[in-house]
Formats: sequence, structure tokens, C-alpha cells
Amino acid sequence: MSAKALAASRPLLWLILALPGAWILGRWALTPDAYGYGHAIGDSGDWAAWLLLVTLAVTPIRLMFRNRKWTQWLIRRRRDLGVASFAYAAGHTIIYVVNKAALAPVLEEAGNADMLTGWLAFALFVPLAITSNNVSMRALKRGWKRLHRLVYPAAILVFVHWALAAFDPITAYIHIGILAAIEIVRFWLQRR
Repeated sequence: MSAKALAASRPLLWLILALPGAWILGRWALTPDAYGYGHAIGDSGDWAAWLLLVTLAVTPIRLMFRNRKWTQWLIRRRRDLGVASFAYAAGHTIIYVVNKAALAPVLEEAGNADMLTGWLAFALFVPLAITSNNVSMRALKRGWKRLHRLVYPAAILVFVHWALAAFDPITAYIHIGILAAIEIVRFWLQRR
């Protein structure tokens, strides 16, 4: 397989995107005492947030570097990155729900600000993940782009959730700063 074909391979990209998830599950399964619930929930949330930031950074990168081949590759793979972010967020949610072991504690905590922001972000991401395909793009036409603008309020909710739920919110604040920088650059480049 040539380097060009390898770079264009979506299965290879998905394999790479799945590696952190395999590492999280493998480490949790093999060393549950050393790498328990706290690490699994934290790492899955981190990967969801990091991939979300990369997905959001694609537009300003494209606007800055225009027609470079690597920016075109990023544009073609942006939906893959977004769906991968959702997959890690879904894993994060499943880990949380399974740890609670019953619906009552999940519902009891759902009204707390830290959990409410997480649930709202997840609810906004579900239709984005479901419609991140060519069939939905054709069916929704211009509505697809309007729908996918929900990623911006969802991203804010993600990072507020992180800041509220974290034992030490400093890392969340740093990522909120990165999100703000990405959005400021995007806004400035689009208005330029």
C-alpha cells in the first residue's frame, strides 16, 4: 500500500482513534486495583474533550493554511474526528452509569450542575453523531449545517462539566482557554 493510500485509509484512522479506548479498557481489565473507575472515567472524558478540540480546530486551520494537502485531509476527516469524540463521550457516560449500578443514583445526581452540564452536552451530541454521514447531509441539505452548529454550545457544556466535576479544575480551565482561543481565531479568520 502506498503512503498516499495509507494516509487516505479511513480504517487505519479509526484503528488509530480506537487505540486510546483499547488502552483504557485493557488497563482497567488487567489492573483494576491500580487503574480503576476514576482513571477510566477521567481518561475517557479527556479523550472525548481532546478529540472535540481537534475537531473544532479544523476550521481555523483550514482558514489559515487554505489549500494545503494536509488541511484538505483534515477537512475530509473532520466528521470522523467528531464521531470519535462522541464515541469516547459515550464510553465516558457508560462507565459512569455502570458504576452507579442503578438508575436511581444517576437520576438523583442528574440535577447537580456538574452532571446536568454533562447530560445536556451528551444530548446535544447525539443528533450530531447520528447525522454525521453523507446520507444525512443530503437529506437535511442546508439544515445539516445549522444542526451541526450545536457543536459550539455542546463544547461549552463539555468544558463546564469538566470544570465542575473535576477534583482539580485547573486542567479544565486550561482547556477552556484552548477552546476560547480556537473560537476567537475561527471568528476572526471568518470575518477577515
